[in-house]
Amino acid sequence: MTLPTPPSTRLLGKSGIEISSIAWGMWRFAGLEISAARAAIDAAFDAGITLFDTADIYGFGEQGFGKAEKLLGRVFAEAPEYRDRMVLATKGGITPPTPYDSSAEYLTKAIDDSLSRLGTEYVDLWQIHRPDILTHPQEIARTIEDAHKAGKIRAFGVSNFTTAQITTLAHFSSIPIVSTQPELSPLRIDTIENGELDQAIAMDLAVLAWSPLGGGRIGDPGDTREQNVAAALSGVAAAHGLSRTAAAYSWIMAHPTRPIPIVGSQNPARIMEAADAFKIKWTRADWYSVLVAARGVPLP
Repeated sequence: MTLPTPPSTRLLGKSGIEISSIAWGMWRFAGLEISAARAAIDAAFDAGITLFDTADIYGFGEQGFGKAEKLLGRVFAEAPEYRDRMVLATKGGITPPTPYDSSAEYLTKAIDDSLSRLGTEYVDLWQIHRPDILTHPQEIARTIEDAHKAGKIRAFGVSNFTTAQITTLAHFSSIPIVSTQPELSPLRIDTIENGELDQAIAMDLAVLAWSPLGGGRIGDPGDTREQNVAAALSGVAAAHGLSRTAAAYSWIMAHPTRPIPIVGSQNPARIMEAADAFKIKWTRADWYSVLVAARGVPLP
């Protein structure tokens, strides 16, 4: 008996917004020429992806803070229909070299600055990128409520928050938290075992999985553990005539929370490959074989 195949679309938590079950991320987007940027977006659309995830810090370093958003804004200026076809998510709150700031003053400015760079009046999902320990969650909640009332954001999520931080912020917020963005891959299973996904089920949070290929180690495994995980994925991939990459995405998506892998490649062919994840059928035995390889020890 095989596990259920995830639907190609789903709702973004309690927001009522329909999204694709795979997302495309723009961490490396800032370095592209505009023609290549449009080609990558087109590939994502062709793969059935409607959820696009960026952040104000993407581009920081070589290209510069805000450059990914700015490039996407240029795309929208050239082709306004692109904005209408996507559910646009961005993030803020990382302020190098501070490093984090979720004060009302900063978040208000961060949201406004993102909208300006993107050339749009609103984003569908705005997320706090990293938790700021020094800001009271009530202050964050009021800031988000104000942005929501002003029509600047349609929905609110968090990224890299602990279960306790999510629970506490939700306590103070009248705007539901609709998503959480943890690191999750067949090589990074802490999220599965530490209660984060259980909380997502209880709170109806969409789980956006960043680095679903383990920072490239799924494709190029190094140590014995990584090789064992890759081998377990490859066995299933080969049985379906598909890539290990597709198997890694589908393994994540098989969990009952239906985590949404964020595809990080900027290569159109590899972006298109993500759609193969829906073609893979997992048995419980095969799925658990990957988990056991990732744990490095047998299940109890």
